[in-house]
Amino acid sequence: MIRLSTLSPGFAAEFDALVNARREADADVARDVAAIIARVRAEGDAAVAALTARFDGHDLDAGGWTIDLADCRAAYAALAPALRDALDLAAARIRTYHAQQRPADSDATDAAGVRLGARWRPVAAAGVYVPGGRAAYPSSVLMNAIPAKVAGVERLVMVTPTPQGVVNPLVLAAAHVAGVDEIWRVGGAQAVAALAYGTGRIAPVDVVTGPGNAWVAEAKRQLYGVVGIDMVAGPSEIVVVADGANDPDWIAADLLSQSEHDPTSQSILFTDDAGFAERVAAAVAAQLTTLATEAVARAAWDANGAIILVRDLAEAMPLVDRLAAEHLELAVENPQALFDQVRHAGSVFLGRHTPEAVGDYVAGPNHVLPTGRRARFASGLSVLDFMKRTSFLQLDNASLAAIGPAAVALAEAEGLPAHARSVAIRLAQA
Repeated sequence: MIRLSTLSPGFAAEFDALVNARREADADVARDVAAIIARVRAEGDAAVAALTARFDGHDLDAGGWTIDLADCRAAYAALAPALRDALDLAAARIRTYHAQQRPADSDATDAAGVRLGARWRPVAAAGVYVPGGRAAYPSSVLMNAIPAKVAGVERLVMVTPTPQGVVNPLVLAAAHVAGVDEIWRVGGAQAVAALAYGTGRIAPVDVVTGPGNAWVAEAKRQLYGVVGIDMVAGPSEIVVVADGANDPDWIAADLLSQSEHDPTSQSILFTDDAGFAERVAAAVAAQLTTLATEAVARAAWDANGAIILVRDLAEAMPLVDRLAAEHLELAVENPQALFDQVRHAGSVFLGRHTPEAVGDYVAGPNHVLPTGRRARFASGLSVLDFMKRTSFLQLDNASLAAIGPAAVALAEAEGLPAHARSVAIRLAQA
């Protein structure tokens, strides 16, 4: 775990190293993914079957390519009542939050008499990737599938690896609640390629979303343009800004909530209280020994964890912006004052009683968020990722006469005579 202080003469260089530390896929992953994509594009189902057998130990032809939607209904019905209620609550809150994101069409006539507007429509088909390797996340099903359905996507396809043929029943239950239309038992870069290009069995989609390992993220990056994607997501990360009035056990738990995701996850604490910093470090050490995920969480904390001591919390905020973290907790009495200074963050959790983990499940906003400082230019998954906007315009003789000459002048200036003529020929006959 890294310890930094803004009082240290070497702080600027040390913080630069932290900001620029690379925790994502290397060139070998890019090369391997390119080969997988090329193989799936050339061989279709045969490549998907061979790669699934190799990486997941599942024979698609013998064990089945798909999961029946009836199995999803059965999995939902078999849940313990408390867990079913929790899944329903999460789905309802996610659906309500995302319904507010649906954009409105526009249609108006301006002063020149030109009718202008925009029409929003969903993509026809979307693919959702749901991890099934290190951990299976029903929450990811809800967070990806529900916005797609709210957008109006007609064909929603889920791909998820089933290592050794094992299926997670809670993932199936979540697929039922979210309204998934098809489920394919494939994962990895080969699943993303199958969704992008289509195979004999799997029809292509227009957009692919969802988290995955480095190979999945790289496949999405390489296939962007063939399909739309939500983002290229990297390792999870959290930044916590906390004063000494917090319970150190609470903050330690918040930091470890991201460390347990993956050995490359990053958890960073900013505080203006040196004693509190020590208490949090001790609490992290104590809590690590109690976690079933200790090995992963400890590796992440040791390699990528950091505690940064600042003169005051206001000094922390420009540093927080430079990190542009996926998750940002402002664990202070008056979080709004600090929140007003935040420009770059995937999602912000305000106050001492708003742990990031509640946002992962039941709060409503999406937990698929930009990582690796991409919050500087990107946003979390939303309904808009499953929609596209088509602009339209309509002119009559009078409105063309009002603005057409300017179009002719600009087209001629650009050396495009056919452009100019297509407007001028109408002006001449008006």
